[in-house]
Amino acid sequence: MRGAVYARLTTASIGWWLASLLPACLVLLPVLSLVGYALEGSGELWPHLRAYVLPQALSQTLGLLVGVGCLVIVLGTGSAWLVTAYQFPGRRLLSWALLLPLAVPSYIVAYVYLDILHPIGPLQTGLRELLGYSSPREFRLPDIRSLGGCILLLGLVLYPYVYLPARALFLMQAAGVLDAARTLGAGPGRSFFHIALPLVRPAVAVGASLALMEAINDIGAAELLGVRTLTVSVYATWVNRSSLPGAAQIALFMLVLVVSLMVLERWVRRHRQYAASARQSRHLTAHPVRGAGWLLVAAAWLLVGLGFVLPATHLLLSSVERISAMGVDASLLDKTVNTLLFAAIATLIAAVIAFVLAYSLRLARANPAMGLLVRIAGLGYAIPGTVLAIGLLGPLGWFDDWLDNRSQALLGVSAGLALSGTGAALVYAYVARFLAIGAGSLEAGFHKIPLSLDDAARSLGRGELARARLIHWPLSRPALTAAMLLIFVDCMKELPATLLLRPLNVDTLATHLYGEASRGSYESGAIAALLIVLAGVLPIILLSRYGSGAQAQPG
Repeated sequence: MRGAVYARLTTASIGWWLASLLPACLVLLPVLSLVGYALEGSGELWPHLRAYVLPQALSQTLGLLVGVGCLVIVLGTGSAWLVTAYQFPGRRLLSWALLLPLAVPSYIVAYVYLDILHPIGPLQTGLRELLGYSSPREFRLPDIRSLGGCILLLGLVLYPYVYLPARALFLMQAAGVLDAARTLGAGPGRSFFHIALPLVRPAVAVGASLALMEAINDIGAAELLGVRTLTVSVYATWVNRSSLPGAAQIALFMLVLVVSLMVLERWVRRHRQYAASARQSRHLTAHPVRGAGWLLVAAAWLLVGLGFVLPATHLLLSSVERISAMGVDASLLDKTVNTLLFAAIATLIAAVIAFVLAYSLRLARANPAMGLLVRIAGLGYAIPGTVLAIGLLGPLGWFDDWLDNRSQALLGVSAGLALSGTGAALVYAYVARFLAIGAGSLEAGFHKIPLSLDDAARSLGRGELARARLIHWPLSRPALTAAMLLIFVDCMKELPATLLLRPLNVDTLATHLYGEASRGSYESGAIAALLIVLAGVLPIILLSRYGSGAQAQPG
C-alpha cells in the first residue's frame, strides 16, 4: 500500500520535478560555460598570468582566507560563548547587537576606515595635533592598505556567520553536558575548551565556511585596500586586459578553491552530528561575570562598535555634511530606483522558484534525485559573483545571437541584445546566486508543517496545487518573508556581479559607491553607503525576532 501511494505520488509530481530541473540547469549553465571559455586558451597571456599574476593572487587569497578564518572563529565562538554562558547587565542587548555588523557590506567598512584612517583623515590629524606634530611626514599610523588591514576589516564584519550558529548550538545542546561538568568541578576554561568547543565544532565549521566564501567573493574591500586576490585578478584580466578566456581560467581556479573549502567543511563535520531531543534543548545556566570576564564583555562591545557603530556613525555624519554643503546628487535617486528595481524583481523570481523547489522536495519525500536537484540549484551561493558573471557571458551571448538570427530570418529586423548588457542578465545572476537562501529557508519552514496535513488534504481529494495554495503557502509565509528580505538585501549589496553585468550607463548604489571610492571622493559616496547599511539592518531585526536559533543562511 505504501509503495503504491509513493509510486502514485512520484508519477503525479513529474510537473514539479521538471519545474525543479530548470533552475538547477540554469545554475549549472554558467559553470559549464566557464569551462568552455577556459578550454579556448588565452594564447600568450596565460604564461604571463601563470608567472606574474597567479602566484601573487593565490598567495594573497590564501593569506586572506587563513587570516579571516582564524579571526572569525575566535571572535564568533568567543562572543557566542560569552553571551550564552555568562550573565551581566546588557547581555540581551549585546546578544542582538553582535549581529549588526552583518548589515554592513565589507566594501563599505573598507571605504569608511580608509576615510577615517587616511593620513590626512580625522583620526591621524587629531593625533598629530594632540602630539604636537605638524605633517604626516613627522607622524603617521601604519597604512591600512595591506593584507593585515583587509583581514582585520573583513573579520570585523564576517564573524557573525560563526557567532549565529555557534550560539544556537550552545543554547540547544550544551546545557545538560556543561551543567554536569560543572557539578563535577570543571572550571570555566576547562568546560569551554574540553566540552563546549568540541560540541559546537560542526556549527563553527559551517559558519567559517560561509564567512570564507564571502571573503573570497569580496572584490570591493580587497581592491580598495590594495590586496590582489583571485577575484580582483579575474576582474582586472577581463576589464584591463580584455581577455575573457584568461579571466575564465582564473575563475575556474577560484571555483576549485571554493569547492575545496566546501569539501574541507564537510570533512571537519564528519561524524560530528549531534541530535538534541526536546528535553535536552533547555537553556544553559548563565553564571555571573567576575574579574577578568569584564574585559571580555568590553571586548564584545568593542566588536559592535568597530563593526557597526563607528562605520554607521561616520556615514551618517558624512551624509549630513554632504547634504548641507552640496545637497543630494540628483542622479542618486535614479541609482536608488535601479537598485530597488533589480533587487525586487530578482527577489520575487527567486522566491517563486524557491517555493517550487521546496514543495517538490516535500512531494518527493526524501527522494535522492529530487534532493540532488535542490542541492544543485543551491550551488550558486557558493560561486563567487565574479565567477558567476564571467560564466554567464557565454550563454547569454549565444541566446542573443540565436534570437537575432531568427528575427532577421523571419522578420528581417535585428533583435539586438535581448539579455547581454541588459537588466535581465543582472537579475539572472542575482537569482542564481541567492536562490539557495530562499530554498534553504523554505525547506526548513516546510519541515515544521506535519505530513499528516498533506495526507488529510489528499484524502479529501485536494490535488497538489490546491494543497500548495491552501496549506503550504499560508503556513510557510513567515519563512518565505524572512528569505525574501535576506535575498533583497543581498541583491542590494552584491557588488562583483553588478559591476560585471550591469547595463551600460546604469548604476546601482553599490556600483556608485565603488566608483566614488575608486576616485577617492569618499564624502560623495556616503549617502549611498548609508542607504545600503540601513537596508541591511532590517533582516538583522528579523533574525533577532526569530530567536537565537534562527539560521537563515544556507549551509
